[in-house]
Amino acid sequence: MSKQLVLMDHDGGVDDYLATMLLMTMNQYELIGVVVTPADCYIQPAVSATLKILDLMGGSHIPVAESNVRGINAFPYLYRRDSFVVDHLPILNQKETISTPLLAESGQDFMLKMLQEATEPVTLMVTGPLTNVAFALERSPEIEAKIRCIVWMGGALNVPGNVEKNWEPGQDGSAEWNAYWDPISVARVWRSQIEIIMCPLDITNSVPVTSELVQKLGQQRDRPISDLAGQCYALVIPQDHYAWDVLATSYLGNPKAFELKEWETEIITSGLSQGRTKVVTGGRKIFAMDKVDKDWFYSYLLQQWRK
Repeated sequence: MSKQLVLMDHDGGVDDYLATMLLMTMNQYELIGVVVTPADCYIQPAVSATLKILDLMGGSHIPVAESNVRGINAFPYLYRRDSFVVDHLPILNQKETISTPLLAESGQDFMLKMLQEATEPVTLMVTGPLTNVAFALERSPEIEAKIRCIVWMGGALNVPGNVEKNWEPGQDGSAEWNAYWDPISVARVWRSQIEIIMCPLDITNSVPVTSELVQKLGQQRDRPISDLAGQCYALVIPQDHYAWDVLATSYLGNPKAFELKEWETEIITSGLSQGRTKVVTGGRKIFAMDKVDKDWFYSYLLQQWRK
């Protein structure tokens, strides 16, 4: 049985690296490339850390491309600086040279090319903003037919967002950061006919990163991926950190562990609620991850990162 093609688009936060690491352990998928978006990160260390992670996991054949798109509302610098810490973790700096290639073309151009040249539908695993996807759709609308679905960590449907007023005065707190960074692009993707499977804050709020999880990763730190995952999660333990991107990516590993619910929605692109993924009658239909077997989820992470 042939493997399903997946293109990863992440934006350099701690959980983005962990999501990439999780996807790399799924043998049923062929990861055809990674795009790094300059949103929840500083782009140079984020790209560097991505190359090193792929090298560590034997993925030096997988191309990486740096996107140069820009959003409307920048992530706080305190969030973004974690990319420097991850890039300097000792486990990622054991080799003097990195074999994983960084492409000369931009990430958005790479995504467009990969979709245009794909001989079978590609799943887009997006754990950051949807700006690169919107760019590709604007440049070549016919690529819709090449996209199997978009699995997106983003949005908040029936819970508050995480764009806090102390970071973004004047906003009403309804938006989630990946949508808020570039709500215009989210709205463009919403105008497509592509199947969208959202992993919103409604479900990620149920899977916090806990000391127990870090301790269990520590107990299997003889495995390099568990060691790296534990170090990454230790970095965010003092915060209210959830397994946002990792939960979204785990859906690919076992969709049956999730319950999906269909919603009619629209994207608010301006004003106090910009970036809100609003539930409205007659809106764009999407599927959202509604429930997950949490025991399965945490066990799955430990199992996959033990490889």
